[in-house]
Amino acid sequence: MSAIHIPNPIPARLKDVNRAKVCDENFQEFVRNYVGPVAAQKPSGDDAVLPGSLLSARDFLELFESQLISRHLDLMARVLRVQNKVYYTIGSSGHEGNAMVARLTRHTDPAFLHYRSGGFMAERFRKLPGMDPVMDSALSFAASKDDPASGGRHKVWGSKALWVLPQTSTIASHLPKALGTAVAIETARRIGHQLPVPDDSITVCSFGDASSNHATAQCAFNTAQWTAYQKLPAPVLFVCEDNGIGISVKTPGGWVGNAFRNRDGLDYFYANGLDLAEGYEQVARAVYHCRSTRRPTFLHLKTTRIMGHAGTDFEIEYRALEELLAVEATDPLLRSAEIALQSGLFTKDSLLAWYESFRKRCMDGAIEADQRPKLMSKEEVMAPLAPYSPEAVAKEASRFDYADKRLAVFGSEKQLPENQPPRHLAIQINQALHDLFCKYPETLLFGEDVAQKGGVYTVTKGLYKSFKGNRVFNTLLDETTILGLAQGFANMGMLPIPEIQYLAYFHNACDQIRGEACSLQFFSNNQYRNPMVMRMAGLGYQRGFGGHFHNDNSVTALRDIPGLIVGCPSRGDDAATMLRTLTALAKVDGRVTAFLEPIALYMTKDLYEAGDGQWLTAYPSPDQAMTLGEERVYHPDATDMVIFTFGNGVLFALRAAKEVEKQTGKKTRVIDLRWLQPLNGDAIVKHARDCARILVLDEGRRSAGVGEGVITAIVEGGQGGKPLVRVVGDDTYTPLAAAANLILPTDATVLDAALKLAQS
Repeated sequence: MSAIHIPNPIPARLKDVNRAKVCDENFQEFVRNYVGPVAAQKPSGDDAVLPGSLLSARDFLELFESQLISRHLDLMARVLRVQNKVYYTIGSSGHEGNAMVARLTRHTDPAFLHYRSGGFMAERFRKLPGMDPVMDSALSFAASKDDPASGGRHKVWGSKALWVLPQTSTIASHLPKALGTAVAIETARRIGHQLPVPDDSITVCSFGDASSNHATAQCAFNTAQWTAYQKLPAPVLFVCEDNGIGISVKTPGGWVGNAFRNRDGLDYFYANGLDLAEGYEQVARAVYHCRSTRRPTFLHLKTTRIMGHAGTDFEIEYRALEELLAVEATDPLLRSAEIALQSGLFTKDSLLAWYESFRKRCMDGAIEADQRPKLMSKEEVMAPLAPYSPEAVAKEASRFDYADKRLAVFGSEKQLPENQPPRHLAIQINQALHDLFCKYPETLLFGEDVAQKGGVYTVTKGLYKSFKGNRVFNTLLDETTILGLAQGFANMGMLPIPEIQYLAYFHNACDQIRGEACSLQFFSNNQYRNPMVMRMAGLGYQRGFGGHFHNDNSVTALRDIPGLIVGCPSRGDDAATMLRTLTALAKVDGRVTAFLEPIALYMTKDLYEAGDGQWLTAYPSPDQAMTLGEERVYHPDATDMVIFTFGNGVLFALRAAKEVEKQTGKKTRVIDLRWLQPLNGDAIVKHARDCARILVLDEGRRSAGVGEGVITAIVEGGQGGKPLVRVVGDDTYTPLAAAANLILPTDATVLDAALKLAQS
């Protein structure tokens, strides 16, 4: 390849120049000064193969066009950002070779992309007629609500039609769900589920060399290797776009190749992404291998990074100018220009004119996009975040058209759960799960120890036997994997019920829900969804298993996630009807939901005294469901005092209410909130208004707990002037054994506070 001239010594004035402008001028200078060989005759016909390559003339020209579209989108963004017409400048320059991955895969292969995927997207756009990679991208750069990917909520690479699921800042967090989608493609066949993509699809997942070191990435690689070891098909193509640097931190030379070349169960391929003629066959081999073997495949794609990490990145502060010039000389567009000139497909003048045509096209598109409507209200911004169709959800939750399946599972009319005596919480959750599996054949339940063992607390007992291992199965001991799988199954139209063994373990994988699952509807403008019901055992007061890992009250970690629905039943019948509503919310509105199961109440039978059996409940018939936000009210006629609570607090409150009436004659209304996110502010205000005194009982920590949300609703609802007391846990981890009672609400502390309040 003709070299770019690097002056020696380098003039000081070159240290402060705009690197985007340099790269732009480099291309033009390279073409104008080209003195290499030129073929005597240009290739005849689209299918003619370029000399020394398996790349046809048509393949090359279209790939080169995709590269140029990507480059000029980057250049446009750098120019218009300073005019506040564009709001994103992380570019794809140097990575345009990823267009080869797009060309050699299908538009029905779900893709989870690195943010430097302009070339990939420009190439995939040509897979369907009538699509415009420039205008669609320009609308996203301009944050216009006409942006077909996100509706103006973020600059994302995404397209519903092209099966590119939007990613916002892909620092490895998308790898687990990409792998999960690959696993889901194969799982569908085993459970008889109709896929929304062809059965032989693969998933494509691209990321940078620096991101490959992230713990979340390593989790995905390890799980991929585990699936291969287990001989479970997982056709995922991991594409590591290795440019040798992560923002300002260099990747050691040879690191990626040495780290991944010999990993058992992860098949390694290398391709030169800087050279279309050389890299095309290499990429083709990796894609073919992944599709034909259905094995996890690692494509190590050599790229470079020019024009910095983003428009605000002043590279000269951490890279020597000599290094910058050397990197810019490896610009893949220079090699593509050389191929174009050498093969005779272009003359110098025609190539420069073609190059400039893309500049005009991208700038014109951006100027038009700037004039298109923007999001102008918070209602518009939030519209896709938490869709809720109450009538449709209620209808779906109470739908009962699977009686024959139930009889086959439970055995006989007599054995149906609604015909059994009242039972405790754990059994009623188990019965409800059996019902859901009968109702939804696409339902899958998975997690640690959930299959043959039936879970740590036997809550999933019998599901594996009744519905076999294809629908109920154990996973690796890794919460990130569990939630990544859940997203993959959801992407392929299944209804996942992942189990996180303890609430404390959720924190290990929180971003899979916060940053990925719950953000997808928002950043795809409700085009993509991750419907799921995430079950987890939590809260305090568990005997036997002590300490903070088995007694975790950090509900705040869940309530802080935009769009997530959090339900927490305290009794068995509520658990059943709540589960039906949660699954209906997932099916109808695509919602991500969390079902928080109070461990200490799993086996609780008694309320006031040993043997009274007053916390056992009858199983509600399958046509009964709970409305989202609906509270349970005990002693609705009481007006002297109201206690707002949830989970274990409900029992404390009921016992305190009985004793308060005995000692003072004052009657207490008890409200089981049941739904912790979103809180039903209207119901809270109504009950606060009805009653003379207010006690908020929150077994969580004092700071940032549910109780703060309840009090806020009361004050904002104009009821803050009444006597109000909060009983809450302390800001500490939960210790072992009886010491836990020193920092958590207890019967004694709740009663003491209630008596003092009643007598005020």
